[in-house]
Amino acid sequence: MIKVLLADDQVLVRAGFRALLDAQPDIEVVGEAGDGEEAVAQARRLRPDVILMDIRMPGLDGLEATRRIASDERMDGVRIVILTTFELDEYVFEALRGGAGGFLVKDTEPVELIHAVRAVAAGDALLSPSVTRRLIAEFATRAKEPAPSPRLNSLTEREREVMALVGEGLTNEEIATRLVVSPATAKTHVSRTMVKLGARDRAQLVVFAYESGLVKPGWLS
Repeated sequence: MIKVLLADDQVLVRAGFRALLDAQPDIEVVGEAGDGEEAVAQARRLRPDVILMDIRMPGLDGLEATRRIASDERMDGVRIVILTTFELDEYVFEALRGGAGGFLVKDTEPVELIHAVRAVAAGDALLSPSVTRRLIAEFATRAKEPAPSPRLNSLTEREREVMALVGEGLTNEEIATRLVVSPATAKTHVSRTMVKLGARDRAQLVVFAYESGLVKPGWLS
């Protein structure tokens, strides 16, 4: 069973998500939280597989709650999906930097929400849809052009190439097609790159690709 924690200050939103997710044979909602402090406490106590985390909550917001959970080694296996009302929420990029595994807009289709929970629980990141590519590019264009990061020196040329493709939002299958290799080989390159850079998950790999200057966003297009 995939254990899910719901963190949102709106009771009706939590009730709707619970009804939808509990109806699935492989998903169980194990807890709810109405603010960030409660979300962190529940995460420590319940150790869910996935947390659906609203950004805007009273007191401790979802952004800081995400940072605290992601930085706690005891919750290393907990994956966080940020929930936002708008596709281009100003806090989403910071949430990805802080350790979130992806994001969803609250009015997403029910089947997409279910797919997202299963995908994140399996270790994937919600970073392939075109809306996420636009999101990352949008916030990257607001930053100063980064200097090349010395951390890239630990990567082989192939691993840099693969990380750039991850940064563009490509899946392992799409990377395999682009590089004319097998999906298993593409996955291996992605995994090795994450290990070398100490990336918690694929989402952080995307953020690092932009921050290091490996992927060039809008100001150079």
